[in-house]
Amino acid sequence: MHHQPEPARVLITALLALVTSAQGLSQSAVGPTRLHQAPRTLAKDARTTDWNFLGPGRNCRSPETHIDTEWPAEGPPLVWEMERGEGYACPAISGDRLVYTHRVGDQAHIDCLHAETGKLLWRRSTPCDYRARYISDGGPRSSPVIQDGRVYVHEVEGTLRCLDLETGSTLWSRDLAKELGSPLDFFGVVSTPLIYADMLIQNVGGPKASVAAFDLETGKTRWVAGETWGPSCASPVMGSVGGEDRVFVLAGGESRPPVGGLMIINPKTGEVDLRHPFRSRTVESVLACSPVVGPDWVFISSSYNVGSAVMKRGEDGAWSQLWKNRRIGLQFSNAVLEQGSLFAVDGRSDRAGAVINLDPYSGEEAWRTDLDWDETVTWNGAERELNFSIGEGSLLWVDGGFLCLGDNGHLLRLEVTPEGVKVTSKSWLFKANESWTPLALSRGLLYVCQNRPERFGDKPPRLLCYDLRGR
Repeated sequence: MHHQPEPARVLITALLALVTSAQGLSQSAVGPTRLHQAPRTLAKDARTTDWNFLGPGRNCRSPETHIDTEWPAEGPPLVWEMERGEGYACPAISGDRLVYTHRVGDQAHIDCLHAETGKLLWRRSTPCDYRARYISDGGPRSSPVIQDGRVYVHEVEGTLRCLDLETGSTLWSRDLAKELGSPLDFFGVVSTPLIYADMLIQNVGGPKASVAAFDLETGKTRWVAGETWGPSCASPVMGSVGGEDRVFVLAGGESRPPVGGLMIINPKTGEVDLRHPFRSRTVESVLACSPVVGPDWVFISSSYNVGSAVMKRGEDGAWSQLWKNRRIGLQFSNAVLEQGSLFAVDGRSDRAGAVINLDPYSGEEAWRTDLDWDETVTWNGAERELNFSIGEGSLLWVDGGFLCLGDNGHLLRLEVTPEGVKVTSKSWLFKANESWTPLALSRGLLYVCQNRPERFGDKPPRLLCYDLRGR
């Protein structure tokens, strides 16, 4: 529960004058934060939460309430925006502090901002020489995670770093590329570490450790698990099956022949319960969709002609494949478990996309809703009408429905019906593609990453904060 008193709005508005003076030098390479307006006051009984990658449960779900689900065509009120550098990381929020990573030139920045104003509180920069092989963006992919006043960042070149949230000072660091031989593979470090109890768990993909756990306080290695399966683009998730905690990891990086699949690990000991091969035969392929854990099953998915499958745990504790469907393969976005069904975006970047409802026990589609519409754009000085879709969009369940970010910058509110999903609000937040970063929501504020310059406009890449606080 969190309630912002009315005087706080006056204070936030007054901070506008401080933003430029405090940030002018530090952010000169990407432009200062621009504060547009103070957010609305939270409802007195609003439920709120901090935010790490994919939400508090790493399941694309938010427990927040009193969320504004109807907004005008131009979008929800824009609170602040920050011009930013390269990268695909998602911000993490703890209280009034937001931590975000991006790259400008040959410097990788870890920025701590005031979550309601965008004011830069501190910045830590390190040299970055990483060169992307398949896309032009060489910025961070892995998202920061925050717990108990500490920030954990797995940098694109393989350094795992712990910083103090208050000051930004480095408390410990591990060069996993050198120490464990973790390769950078196709896209550098992409997976976001998982916090469990007093450990940080990550798919490091080294020759002696596919998955490793590190002490949150000291960074020392607590256990290592598996070998030969490299680092994937998917992030580990935690789940409880049969009353026992387990960490679920889709592991597998660049190798000839390509190998990888699902690992189910006891997070307390590092003991591996299952290694289930699940990987494309195409060498240039990745695993990028995080597992979804149900009561007695786990859903896994990949594109590159792999498909989707559910592994089920029997009463004897043994795992077996319940079904596999090669027609549906998720590339970047994650499925969401809600009301006993799996909801997912089945699409391709810059192409058609649909929201589907899957039965986790049969793999059958209950329904499929194609989402596309026409937009008028200015192209080469002339107006043209183009058709858009959500493409490889992402879903976030909150307050009884979905928020959907299309990969061309559209934000939709979706109501689930027995026949499919119904669009109740839709806005084009920015005219840029590669909107592959999941949404972040904390204390009624929605954070959206524009990863590329606008194609039908002049806006540079930005981190944007929108007000979704219900009236």
